[in-house]
Amino acid sequence: MKKVLIVIIARQSFPFFFVACLLTGCTGRDSSKKNNPVQQKTVPPTPVQYKKPPASFNDTLVINNMSAVFYSPDSLQLAKIKAISKKEIYETEVHNCVFLMRNARIILKKYWPKIHIIDTKTNRFLLFQKADKRKTCIDLNNQGDMCGILLFDGKKEPELADMMNMETALGFYFDK
Repeated sequence: MKKVLIVIIARQSFPFFFVACLLTGCTGRDSSKKNNPVQQKTVPPTPVQYKKPPASFNDTLVINNMSAVFYSPDSLQLAKIKAISKKEIYETEVHNCVFLMRNARIILKKYWPKIHIIDTKTNRFLLFQKADKRKTCIDLNNQGDMCGILLFDGKKEPELADMMNMETALGFYFDK
């Protein structure tokens, strides 16, 4: 009777133990990695930082009224940027400049028509003259971005706008 009972228990518990062994044996661990002492570690590529090449021009643009100054590189500077940048990064930057500036123009024309839009590609220096005759000069060679928008109300210091959040940037700068 004891032998029969043991056989019955063994038959009933065998599938359970078989499934448990399969589950613990197939945990997804790769044993070849465990036994291979020499593993190649992938090092993430370090981002390449470049310094924007200097502008081809040394002209100064004087701004003395409420304005949004859109600056972008001249053709020679753009060619230099292309030469020192990876193709994908260059294309992304150009794409971002075109579409963010286009969006900013639409917002300015629709919601802020009193703000004068000034475009510059051929000026290196921007001279902002405030109502109280104080002046601020910005060297675009020192601006890290390929393109951008500087906001100026004639009273405060000019401010680099966040082109991704143009509505907010305009509201914060001109409504203060």
